[in-house]
Amino acid sequence: MSGLTKIKPPKKARIGLYSAGLNTYWGQFEGLYDCLMGYNRFIEKRLSEWGEVFNFGMVDTEEKGREAGEFFNKNNVDIVFSHAATYYASATVLPVHQINNAPVIILNLQPTAEMAYDTTGTDRWLAQCVGCSIPEISNAFNRAGITFRAVNGLLGLTETPDFAKADEVTCERPEAVRAWKQIEEWCRAAAVKRNLQWARFGFLGGYYSGMLDMYSDFTMLQAQTGIDIEVLEMSDLDAYLKTVTEEEVQEKLKEIQDFFEISGDSPSDPIAKKPTEEQLTWSAKVAIAQEKMVRERNLDSVSYYYHGRDDYLEEVQSGFIVGFSLLNAQGIACAGEGDIKTALAMKIADICGTGGSFCEIVAADFNRDTMILGHDGPFHFAISKGKPILRGMGVYHGKRGSGVSVEAKVRPGAVTTLGVTQTGDGRLKFNISEGEAIDAPILLNGNTSTHIRFSQKPAEYMDRWFQEAPTHHLALSVGHNAELFKKIAELMDIPYAIY
Repeated sequence: MSGLTKIKPPKKARIGLYSAGLNTYWGQFEGLYDCLMGYNRFIEKRLSEWGEVFNFGMVDTEEKGREAGEFFNKNNVDIVFSHAATYYASATVLPVHQINNAPVIILNLQPTAEMAYDTTGTDRWLAQCVGCSIPEISNAFNRAGITFRAVNGLLGLTETPDFAKADEVTCERPEAVRAWKQIEEWCRAAAVKRNLQWARFGFLGGYYSGMLDMYSDFTMLQAQTGIDIEVLEMSDLDAYLKTVTEEEVQEKLKEIQDFFEISGDSPSDPIAKKPTEEQLTWSAKVAIAQEKMVRERNLDSVSYYYHGRDDYLEEVQSGFIVGFSLLNAQGIACAGEGDIKTALAMKIADICGTGGSFCEIVAADFNRDTMILGHDGPFHFAISKGKPILRGMGVYHGKRGSGVSVEAKVRPGAVTTLGVTQTGDGRLKFNISEGEAIDAPILLNGNTSTHIRFSQKPAEYMDRWFQEAPTHHLALSVGHNAELFKKIAELMDIPYAIY
């Protein structure tokens, strides 16, 4: 199965970096400043794996702190890493973060696991006492009303500097691996926040009537996430549909054949049949119109639902699922039933490169201790076990109309669910849960579904889940991403629950 290129590649985070020290040391201890700046350059190189780095260098006076704050403002950074290079007075760095309001992460990364006690003098010791200032910073920032987080551990160098006395090769130490995993997650979280601030979410049609948990205040969504919401009408899509050519349809049909397995009749469900040529051709035509709309309107996501009166526009929506599944593969998060909050969860997972498929509870399997999650809607190919199957549906259960639906399951392994809900005070909230997808039988009814084994048995898991005021949809991502999603929530000031 060939890959699809993302329509809008994710933006990289803009990462600020400086090292903190005390200027009186430089004249006292030859070689210390150069050694610490070597550490600074090592950190810059690592950070550049996850974003565009703006490195101020050394902040060692209050004046330099003010200059650094202006520097980070000028470069519009999303996050700032403050490297504790040695002891420094809190007054030198407080101005940085009074002037610049980007989230700050203190890097308390010791260069060596153990000092060479018998040969280390004050100069070398000053390159190791990096944790000395952190309590002082914690107190000063708290009193100034500045939130900060710290990453503690080892620096993870791959070679020992000439200045050092001890062995500073710590790249494989668990304290370094853990620290850099956290740093990577903070960078990826900052990239999510930046991407959402530039994102346009399309809302096509309306909500599924009566699904009260779906309904959201668009102003609230923009205020809390930065997304812009474009309200679309079915007639907008129809206008693009009228421009589709036969040549485009044939190309899209080849793409569909490449990405999907075309089913026969379901052996168990009489409404799930082999798609007819007419259904596939119509789905291809609608898919072309969907992609044209996304490209012309510069969309990053589409939430959609249409309930008609056996009219032409209802026929248009019967072809939605194939095209929106293809768009998911191209980085455009598409969610059914008008669920824009779950589209947000799907988009977050996609920016992180972890998939993000549209799901709800299908059932529990108490013999396997699994929850079955899935939906009759668009699927994300990035997390599929094999080719998704297309089935023709005589009727969409609970909805008007018929068409072609996707039947698939997520590949076995670690997974994380991300639900975005809205609480009674109008705030968004993340519901996060890690589990394992297992390869087990699913229904052959044209729906996506996957068995997930969580840390608790199904009844106990649902006891906890339902207490968190969830929306009944969620995004399913691959990998264990709870710590990453937690950091995204913290950077966006969104409450969260992990269970």
